[in-house]
This record gives sequence, C-alpha cells and structure tokens, in this order.
Amino acid sequence: MKKTINTVAAMAFGLIGLVTTTAPARADQFINVLTGGTSGVYYPLGVALSKIYGDKIKGARTQVQATKASVENLNLLQQGRGEIAFALGDSVKMAWEGDPDAGFKAPLNKLRGIAAIYPNYIQIMASRESGIATLSQLQGKSLSVGAPKSGTELNARAILDAAGMTYEQLGKTEYLPFAESVELMKNRQLDATLQSAGLGVSSFRDLAASLEVQLVAIPAEIAGKLGAPYIAATVPAGTYEGQDADVATVAVGNFLITHEDVSEDVAYEMTKQLFENLQALAAAHKAAEGIKLETALTGMPVPLHPGAERFYKEKGLL
Repeated sequence: MKKTINTVAAMAFGLIGLVTTTAPARADQFINVLTGGTSGVYYPLGVALSKIYGDKIKGARTQVQATKASVENLNLLQQGRGEIAFALGDSVKMAWEGDPDAGFKAPLNKLRGIAAIYPNYIQIMASRESGIATLSQLQGKSLSVGAPKSGTELNARAILDAAGMTYEQLGKTEYLPFAESVELMKNRQLDATLQSAGLGVSSFRDLAASLEVQLVAIPAEIAGKLGAPYIAATVPAGTYEGQDADVATVAVGNFLITHEDVSEDVAYEMTKQLFENLQALAAAHKAAEGIKLETALTGMPVPLHPGAERFYKEKGLL
C-alpha cells in the first residue's frame, strides 16, 4: 500500500514538474509586425494590425517595427526577426527566387503567405514649376526613388526601364524615404518623387497641400511591357489637393507574409483576425478598403502558411 501511495505521489510530482517546465512554451506569443517608413501606408496599417492582434489573439504581445519596407522586411522574416510583414508582390517574387540585384543574396525559402491585401499605386509627383508632366520629361531632372533596394526603388527601376530610361539619364537620383523626399521638394531641392503606396498616402497629401504639384502620368503601355504582377491603374481625380483629373498609372499588389517557423495556430489567428477586423484597418488608412477576402489568394508569389491555408479552407476558398 505504502509503495502504491509513493508511486502515485511520484507520478503526481512528475506531472506537476511537467506542467511547470512546459508552461513557458505556452506563455505569451510575441508578434513583431514589420512595416515601412512612418509616412507611408504600411506603418499606420501595421500599428492597427498590431493592436488587433494584441487585443484578439490570446496571450499575444505585439510590436510594430518601422523599416525600409519590402526588401528589408523579407530579409528580416527569413532571419526569424519578425512574424508578419508587409511587402510588394514583385519584391516577394524576387525574394523567393533569390535575386541579388534586388537585395536577396539567396532564395528566401522560409517565406510563407498570409494574404494578398490592397494594390500599391506607383505615383510620381513633381513640382509644378519643374515642368514635368510625362515620364520622358524626367530626363535631366532630380528624382527621389525611395530607400535603396526598397520595394519602391525596385518599382522605380522597373518603370524607368520600361520607359527606356535609366538613372544615369536623370539630373540627380536621390534614395530617400517618403517624408524626406517631400521635405526636399518643399525646399525646392528636388523636382519629383516616385512613391509606391496606397492612394491618398499621407506624404503626398502633405506635399500637395504645401506646394503646387503635378502627378506624372504612367501610361497603360508601361504596365503591358512590365507584365505581372504590374497592372494598369488610375489615380482618381481629387485624390490629392489640386488634382482635377484622373491620372493613368501602374499598380502592383501588396501582400502580408510570414515565415515557416511561425506556428500553425498563430498564423491561423493572424489570418483570421485580419479579415474579421477590416473596418478597424480601414479606419487606420483608406487603402485597407481594398483588402477583400475573395481576392486574398490572388497572385500569391510564395506557398501559403499551413495556418493561413486552414483559414481559407474553412472559408471555402481552397
């Protein structure tokens, strides 16, 4: 009897030890949301997404990290230094393939998809006094193309190349984030800035409210030359102060990306809470109005994370 009691006690003690040692593994889940510059669209959406995850995912502790956007975000994910990131579709494709010219020394094989979100519009805004209204008129002028090897800068290279131009044909090329580009334009130190962002990006709203500006048209034929993931698009009249007509441009899809080491349950919740809280995201930035469940799998350049896949199966999309 005594032996039986001792055996039971030992088993109970072992179970207590098991609970004690395994509890930390079930403790708080850290979610670092990788975004972009604070004056772009990724950042306010990332802040809103971080709050949603912190409020809705049990045990989640969240953080928002401002970055140089797509290329840096994808490299950080590969290194396990973030759990979810915003990135442009062409950058994701080049990351998966391992394009060294785009900033990816080897294929980023740990990347996994969460969702296609809203399209980025490649928008070029020039000061009215620069006289720039067409792509060809950028020759000999100063242009900011975004942070080096950011998604925006990769877009700039692609657009100019399709137009038969190179950086060498510009008067000066600046590699600056959105807000810094705008400040240089306000100070008459820069003729134009190319920014890849959602419609109504705050940096351009700020610039249009401070200076007489002109959106530079990017004709549909450029999208045709570039092919997928680029598409012809339009910046509707009234998007920015003083813009009284539609302006042709090119768009490319944005994606939310994670990596294979994020657990299936966490990836499932990140996907689920994204689509169950679209109103909160749209309140953070109008661009989020373009996020639709029915287009969540459109053009995904990398394999889906199993957690996201489970969510889409539940919704009948797979």
